[in-house]
Amino acid sequence: MDEKKYAELESKISPKPPLARNLFTAFITGGTICLIGQAISLFYMTFFDFTERTASNPTVATLIFLAMLLTGFGQYRKIAQFGGAGSAVPITGFGNAVISAAIEHRSEGYVLGVGGNMFKLAGSVILFGVASAFIVALIKTILVKFGVVSW
Repeated sequence: MDEKKYAELESKISPKPPLARNLFTAFITGGTICLIGQAISLFYMTFFDFTERTASNPTVATLIFLAMLLTGFGQYRKIAQFGGAGSAVPITGFGNAVISAAIEHRSEGYVLGVGGNMFKLAGSVILFGVASAFIVALIKTILVKFGVVSW
């Protein structure tokens, strides 16, 4: 059987994924996570006198911490099974990726297991995030220096 016939046969007998349901659950899950993030941000602005701009850093840290806590107690997996990509796209997916790798390798010890493997999944996110932030800041600095844009 050649590759084309095999692909046709596979498409005929493979079950079709419930696309509309998956989109809806991802939207609801991601939206709920963002709603929780907004509530945390408003909490920081109300009770700690942060501005909208300065509340973002502690909000992100809190969301990552909550995702790590939920992952550690095995609850984030249930959220991810329901919401799919809706749980992976927000910042909470980063916290889940970091702590999942740490939990998976804890039997190898804290230094070589947890410490050495904690950022396997999330390391590329950190690397490209820092590198792209540096490049954008460099471009902005050059544009401000030559008067193309004003600060």
